[in-house]
Amino acid sequence: MEVLIGERLSELLKDSGLSQRQLADRLSISVHAVSSYERNISIPDDGMKIRFDKFFNVSLDYLLWLTSNQRLVN
Repeated sequence: MEVLIGERLSELLKDSGLSQRQLADRLSISVHAVSSYERNISIPDDGMKIRFDKFFNVSLDYLLWLTSNQRLVN
């Protein structure tokens, strides 16, 4: 099963009001990398996935389409 993280990333960027450039600057990665992830051209490694979930304060399960809840429910 292929997980399309780009759709979630696009949604999170839109909801946060950030541009690809702003996210790239804040995470110290290239705009090209952000664009590639958002368009599902490349898949972020596990470390980058964790950086995305911490940055946007969402669960990794949400980022990976395992749940529709952005936050972990305890």
